[in-house]
Amino acid sequence: MSHINNSPFGKRLRSVGNKALEGDADEEELFQGPPSPTRGRTRSNPIFGVAPPTFSLETHTSQGESRNASSSSHGSPRRDYGDRYLPSRDDGIRASYNLMEAGGPSTPSRTSRMIPSESDAIREQSNEIFATVLHSEVTPASPRATSPIRRTPFPGSAPTTPTRQRLFTYNTPTHSNPGTPTNLDAPTDEAYSRSPVRAESRRLLDSPRRQLRSVCKTPYRVLDAPELADDFYLNLVDWSTTNTLGVGLGCSVYLWSAQTAAVNQLCNFHDSGDTVSSISWVQKGSTLAVGFVSGHLRIYDAATVALLRTYENAHTNRIGALSWNQHVLTSGARDKMIYCRDVREPGSRPFRRWAGHRQEVCGLTWNKAENTDSALLGSGGNDNKVCIWDIRGSARVQGPDTIEAPLFKFHEHTAAVRGMAWNPHVANVLATGGGTEDKMIRFWNTQTGSLLHELNTGSQVCNLTWSLTTHELVSTHGFSATAPQNQICIWKYPSLSMVASLTGHTHRVLYLARSPDGETIVTGAGDETLRFWSAFPKKEEKATKRESRLDYTKLIR
Repeated sequence: MSHINNSPFGKRLRSVGNKALEGDADEEELFQGPPSPTRGRTRSNPIFGVAPPTFSLETHTSQGESRNASSSSHGSPRRDYGDRYLPSRDDGIRASYNLMEAGGPSTPSRTSRMIPSESDAIREQSNEIFATVLHSEVTPASPRATSPIRRTPFPGSAPTTPTRQRLFTYNTPTHSNPGTPTNLDAPTDEAYSRSPVRAESRRLLDSPRRQLRSVCKTPYRVLDAPELADDFYLNLVDWSTTNTLGVGLGCSVYLWSAQTAAVNQLCNFHDSGDTVSSISWVQKGSTLAVGFVSGHLRIYDAATVALLRTYENAHTNRIGALSWNQHVLTSGARDKMIYCRDVREPGSRPFRRWAGHRQEVCGLTWNKAENTDSALLGSGGNDNKVCIWDIRGSARVQGPDTIEAPLFKFHEHTAAVRGMAWNPHVANVLATGGGTEDKMIRFWNTQTGSLLHELNTGSQVCNLTWSLTTHELVSTHGFSATAPQNQICIWKYPSLSMVASLTGHTHRVLYLARSPDGETIVTGAGDETLRFWSAFPKKEEKATKRESRLDYTKLIR
């Protein structure tokens, strides 16, 4: 071997090896950057033949500048080649080509769910049409072409490997093929159609769409309401069947006539310093009940501005909720009690005492639907519970210590329940709304005690009411960390799709009342304003009965 090493061939082989080692050192010096005591020789990618790049927070130079700098420092430029081109997959390009939504993930998380806007109704209608067309095209009733029949082995037979079978074969359609056009002479035959979809899909796309109901997004009237309390546990706005709006402002109660726009003061308690905490109109008439922070309860006749009855110390704490059932007045207070009184009786003792909540009672509503009996009462409390009470539970009690249990008690809400409303179109359906930590609207069947539906609104539910002209529900909202605040939302039931979203209040919308004709709602908030919205269409008038010729009482001889 010594004669080979000393030969000219051996000398050339050693010189080539030394140059290769010098090239490796140059490559290491080029890509390594500043020397590091812990890092050795730079490893290159065995597939692409280039070294892995190092990242830095500083501004990088362009590719041409780095290449010129390396070539000038080492004399000759190096060229590294790879076997493929990897494009840049940054989010900007994907967002520009509508491959993803810019500014966030394509699918919103459950915790950051926003209140859907009214455009969801249009989107849902388009999605429904698209799903129908897609189903018609993918699984048609009469397909254009049939796939070849594959023989399946019997369940008990062992699997075998097919032999002498062509995988990619096709044949021309025969007369027995049901997808072959049969009436080629007809100009309307599907074989001559230039549309990419079938005739059924074309008829669906050409058919007129259902006209969505439009709701005015601005209030047609705004009234100032100074000293309107921003308190979640008070109920200070109610609309009577005589078209008079009652509002509790501080120590006074004011009446606003929707017909004449006149404002009158019903009562004033500035001298005593007592504050109004709740008001409620009787179902039919001009009788108004007023509850106070001191626990007193008074009943007025708004037509004559006269005090009809006074219940001193009706509760031991503030009365935050009132509800009428004909001549029965029900009150709920901070003392956790619910009392039922007959206003026709001269005494002040309640004939029903209900204790089902462990904290303040902040919501009360009787089932006032015309087609159902009004014997059920729904109550919501600050203990996150919903109770259903039956006034027919037993005979009227004579002793003040008799306390009855609720018919049902629901524990699903995780925040205070203030908004409650009975469905006037479906019997025994109650809607309840939870506070800031819950954000849910739940629908209950009070006949079976079961949960029917639930809706995550994304914000605090302050109040609820149903429409009389359409099967829709109105909800007012307040605090929210992830969704728009202070909204008034209209929902379609039972699909729970949003019809419209109304904005204008700068504080949480705590108060909500519906006009007697069912077309208008009024909302109140801590911004000390009352806003009137044309939320619902007019009630459809029933066709007048044709006069019978057999009715001889209307004939004049």
